[in-house]
Amino acid sequence: MSGRPAGRKGSIGAAVVWMFVISLLLFWLPLFGPLIAGFVGGKKAGGVGAALGAVLLPAVLLALLFFALGTALTFMPLIGAVLAAGGFFAAMGFISAPLFIGALLGGAMA
Repeated sequence: MSGRPAGRKGSIGAAVVWMFVISLLLFWLPLFGPLIAGFVGGKKAGGVGAALGAVLLPAVLLALLFFALGTALTFMPLIGAVLAAGGFFAAMGFISAPLFIGALLGGAMA
């Protein structure tokens, strides 16, 4: 028994918040800080798919924001698409491998 009510697996939003807060608190542990943050976030997500979604969701939201703002400011969707791709890949660069691995492990253990 996991102590959760029946039928409730987890929340991607809660997993994102947990990963962000723990990453901020454990920034001084280069490898283990993101690993712990990913593990806890993966457990809070409730599954492997949800944990991967929680890792990738901030990057996707940033890309959508860049697309919307770039298109609105230039009135050219192509410029918005270029900004969105740049924002997505920049955000993915900040997502570390230990956070990703920790999320996979935590989601598998949930």
